[in-house]
Amino acid sequence: MKYNFISNTIFSKLIAVAFFLGGLFGCNDDFLEEKPLDFLSSENAYSEASGIKLGINGLHSYLRDVLYYGDDAIVYFYSSMADVSYNGENPGGVTYEVLTPSNSLFYKLWKNMYILISRSNELLLYIDEEETTGWDSPEQRALYKGEVLFFRAYAYRLLTSFYGDVPLLVDAVTVPKTEFVRTSLKDVYAQVESDLLFATQHLPDPGKEEEKGRVTKGAAYHLLSEVYLQEGKYKEAVEAATHVIDDFGYRLMTERFGATTDVFKTGDVFLDLFAYGNQNLSENKEAIWVAQFGANLSGGGGTGNGPQGSNVSGGGGQNNGPRRHGPRYYSLGNDPAGYACILGEFIDGKYTGYSDTLSRPVSWSRPTYHVTHEVWASDWDNDIRNAPHNIKRTYYFQNPESPYNGQVIDFSLWGSYETNGRNPMKDTCNFIYPYWIGKVGDPCHIQAEPLRSGGGYTWKDCYFMRLAETYLNRAEAYIQLGEMQKAADDINVVRSRANAKPVAVGDVTIDYLLDERIRELYTEEFREVVLRRTGKFLEYLRKYNNNPQAPGMNVKDHNVLWPIPQTEIDATGGALTQNPGYN
Repeated sequence: MKYNFISNTIFSKLIAVAFFLGGLFGCNDDFLEEKPLDFLSSENAYSEASGIKLGINGLHSYLRDVLYYGDDAIVYFYSSMADVSYNGENPGGVTYEVLTPSNSLFYKLWKNMYILISRSNELLLYIDEEETTGWDSPEQRALYKGEVLFFRAYAYRLLTSFYGDVPLLVDAVTVPKTEFVRTSLKDVYAQVESDLLFATQHLPDPGKEEEKGRVTKGAAYHLLSEVYLQEGKYKEAVEAATHVIDDFGYRLMTERFGATTDVFKTGDVFLDLFAYGNQNLSENKEAIWVAQFGANLSGGGGTGNGPQGSNVSGGGGQNNGPRRHGPRYYSLGNDPAGYACILGEFIDGKYTGYSDTLSRPVSWSRPTYHVTHEVWASDWDNDIRNAPHNIKRTYYFQNPESPYNGQVIDFSLWGSYETNGRNPMKDTCNFIYPYWIGKVGDPCHIQAEPLRSGGGYTWKDCYFMRLAETYLNRAEAYIQLGEMQKAADDINVVRSRANAKPVAVGDVTIDYLLDERIRELYTEEFREVVLRRTGKFLEYLRKYNNNPQAPGMNVKDHNVLWPIPQTEIDATGGALTQNPGYN
């Protein structure tokens, strides 16, 4: 039997059980009526509003873990198959040459988004059931429905970008079904718009959500603006983004705030935005939607008081940003004098090789030269986003026994690569390169065991959405509408906070906007999604991705869309068709 994540109803039922840890069992005197009274199922778990809320918590937890936790598959739909980065650990191993219908690495996006849709549809079924009890008011029912619709729309926004036409599921699958076919983009987008418009009317205003991390009207309008950009509805994109910018009290943070552990003593407001503990502060008016993390919390993933509770002992709720983006400095080996380059922290009678400020990265996402150098050329010294505490470019030998201790690591010290036995690609792609330490790193808050690979994780909260991106989304729409002065004004709001020179109206182009998105949003944005909707996907990959083993990532014209997973095509008996170029 073929396994299919769209139609597997057994899996759908297990999903509901996975949301909960117990305490939701019911009772009934009518033993002749078959009901699941002695085990947890969606029928009894979602029979009351309190169970619905826990199910929504599970949506938050699941999406958070898909995007921030797990293996290196995550980075391939964030950035490492675009213009901004490549796999530094194995540059030639993960390119468009291996983007095939049967490669499980690229199946995960499809699988994860349809799991999110399946869970959402199951919740919607019970939200709309008249028999579901425990509602405080009709408004609460509508609010919960809006939150679930938001997640379904989020999943379809990604699926349509990566795959084009995809099966549209708006009802819970309650009987076995395999006859799924692709739905036109027009129809999928119409459903996504409908879902998000409902959410914008029924979600709470920012600041009135039940817990930190829940979605609000601001998040719904932000996502709606991105969907409109993807559709080419630029006037509507402007209107949706303007709601976010004008209606809810958001503003860019321009003064230092929070309790930043400023280990470099040269911090700024951009560092504060990403410092441990600052994302959820009430004074942070830039945060629109924040992924919640926390070490050693009780309750399991998504079942605690908040929407994204985590249980570290169970493996959930960790953020692998440092592992994903940082260089593998601890594998440098010996310095020119024969001593270990970096001893690291001394714990339990031995040196770990890992620094408490750098953690244990593995370089799954090595930034390209365009990202590390070219986009900063005009404002190298004054743009705070390029400051040394935000982007670490200099590394030092750390071994008191070595004559090189405290010196800058410079590979020329080893002599010529022709004679020194070192691998130049490993040195510069894997071991040492510019690291967005302020944004994805977590100096002095690495809580996992330093002697284990888990030391590459953090529990720092991360932005799903923040206002700076909303300004750049609106600027993108203005450019497409030919309203360059308004586009320049929005871009300059972001550049002013960064102490960068304002862009002149005559210099505003989509290319400039895409570079500004790198400066502001590298490691945050779905870069492939942005390149597709601006028509720059192939051009930018070939122009800027300087992968040393696969320039341009060996991208082919048909790779603009990913292949439909072969397992899904087989499970439908071929009713689900393949994208061009992959047959």
